Amino acid sequence: MSLFATVRSQMPLEIPTQLERMDAFWHSYRQFQQPIPQVVDNSLERIGDKDFDVIVCGGTLGIFVACTLQQRGWNVAILEQGLLRGRVQEWNISRQELNAFLELDLLTEVELETAIATIYNPARVGFQGGQDLWVRDILNIGVDPVYLLEVLKQKFLGAGGKVLEQTAFRGASTHPDGISVEVITKENAAITRVTGRLLLDVMGHFSPIAKQARSLTQGNIKPDGVCMVVGSCAQGMPEKSYGDLIYSFTPIQNQCQYFWEAFPAKDGRTTYMFTYVDADPQRPSFSQLMEDYLFWLPKYQEISLSQLQFQRVLFGFFPSYQQNPLQTPWNRILQVGDSSGMQSPLSFGGFGAMVRHLPRLTNGIDAALHGDWLNQKELRSLQPYQPNLSVTWLFQKSMSVAVNQQIESDRINYLLGVTFTAMEKLGDQVLYPFLQDVVQFLPLAQTMIAMSIADPVLVLKIMQQVGIATLLNWLKHYLSLGAYSFLNQIGQQVEPAIANLLPEQQYQLRRQIEAWQYGSGGDYANPKAIGVQKV
Repeated sequence: MSLFATVRSQMPLEIPTQLERMDAFWHSYRQFQQPIPQVVDNSLERIGDKDFDVIVCGGTLGIFVACTLQQRGWNVAILEQGLLRGRVQEWNISRQELNAFLELDLLTEVELETAIATIYNPARVGFQGGQDLWVRDILNIGVDPVYLLEVLKQKFLGAGGKVLEQTAFRGASTHPDGISVEVITKENAAITRVTGRLLLDVMGHFSPIAKQARSLTQGNIKPDGVCMVVGSCAQGMPEKSYGDLIYSFTPIQNQCQYFWEAFPAKDGRTTYMFTYVDADPQRPSFSQLMEDYLFWLPKYQEISLSQLQFQRVLFGFFPSYQQNPLQTPWNRILQVGDSSGMQSPLSFGGFGAMVRHLPRLTNGIDAALHGDWLNQKELRSLQPYQPNLSVTWLFQKSMSVAVNQQIESDRINYLLGVTFTAMEKLGDQVLYPFLQDVVQFLPLAQTMIAMSIADPVLVLKIMQQVGIATLLNWLKHYLSLGAYSFLNQIGQQVEPAIANLLPEQQYQLRRQIEAWQYGSGGDYANPKAIGVQKV
C-alpha cells in the first residue's frame, strides 16, 4: 500500500481527486498535448463609447493593480471566473516589501498589521554535508490572503470599481480605439461583451492569452524549466519557531534534487518539497513526488505520519521561460504577474513577485492611460528585459539534472554549500538580496571569485554540467547586468530633469530608468540597512 493511501483518511476528502486531476494535466503538459489557444484577434472597427478604462482578467492578484487604478480615478472592472476571495494558505513575504501597500494607499497601517497572520525568526538555509546558515527577517511574514483580498475588494467596490464574479474570459478583440472582451457567466451560461481601453492579463502561468502570445513571439509554448512542488499544512508537528528558506538533506534521486521549505502557519506548520526539472515526458508524476514527500517528511520534521492531521495538501508546478518577461504582441493588452513571467526560474512568482513590481507597474499603467500610450511598443516598456532575472538561468541549470545526465549524487548539495558559505563570508549585502531573488552585479562577481578560490575543480564540473551554450548565454546576460548597474547610477542622477521633457518623452525615459533600476537589482532595500521597522 502506498504512503498516500495510508494517510488519506487524515487529509481533506477532495485531495485524492485533485491529485488525479493534477497528474492528468501534468501528463498532457509533458506530452505537449496542450492546444495553443486562439483567444485574441484584431479588428479594424472602432468601438466608440467604452464600458471601462481598464479590464482586469484574474482577480486574485489582479485586485492589487485594479484597486490602485480605481482609487486614482480610472473606471476598472475585474473579471473573475470564480469568487474573488483569498485562499486559506498564507502568502510569505519580507516585512519591508509590504511597504508597497502603504506607499500606494491600498492599506492603512492598522489594516496591514491585521493582515499579518504569522511572524517567525530565524530562517535556515542548509544542504546535506554542509553547515547550516541562519538569517533573519527574510520571507518570515505570513500574510492572510482571505483578509487581505476582502479588504481590497471592499475598497475597490467602494471606490466605484466593478467585480464580475463567476464570469470566465472567452476571448478578446483589439480595436483601434479600445478592446472588447467576450465573457461567459457560470450562472446562466450567458455570453456577453465588455469593452475598455486596456486589458490586463493577470490569469497566471497558464493564461490562454499568454499561451497565444508566446506562440506568436517565441514559436512555441514549451517551458525551458519547471518547478514541481508538493506540500501540506498539518497539525501535530513539533513546535518550532524557525523556518526553512531552502533546505536539503538527501542526495539526487530519480534525476531530481529535492529541496524543502517550512514555516509556522496559523493553523499548523507548512512544509513544501520542490525540485527544478523540465517538462520531459520521463519526469515523475505528482503521485510519485507525493510518495517521496510523505517518505521523507517524518525525518525532516521528526514526526510520525500517524501523528499528523493535514489541514491542506498542495501540489502544482510553475513553468519558466528563458525569454522572459513576455513581450505583448498586441496593442492594448498587457501581461501582469505570473502571466508575464516577471520572476526568475528559481522563484515561484505569485504574491512576492507581484508586490515587488506593484509600484512600478501601477505608476506606469497610470501614466500610459493618461497619455493614451497603449500600443504594443509603449506597453512593452512596462515589462522590459531584466538581466538580473536572466542570469539566474545558470543557477537553475546547476540545481537541476537532465533526464539522462549522470553526475555525482552529492554534486548539487556540495555546490550550494560552497556558494552560500562564500556569500555568508562576503556579508549580508551579498547574501540577503540573493535570498530574496535579487541578483546584483558586484555581489555576484564577488561570489563567483570566492567560489573559484574555494574549489576551482567544482567550477569546472559545473561548466561541464550546464554546457557551453548555457555559459555563453549566461555571459551575455551577465555583461548586460553590469551595463544596467552602471546605467542605473546615471538614471538616478538624470531622473530629476525628466520634468523638463515633453509628456511622451517623460513616459519613455521613466520606463527606461525603471528598467535599469529593476534590471540591476537597484530597487532592493536591505532590511538590515533600512532597519526592520514596525509597519
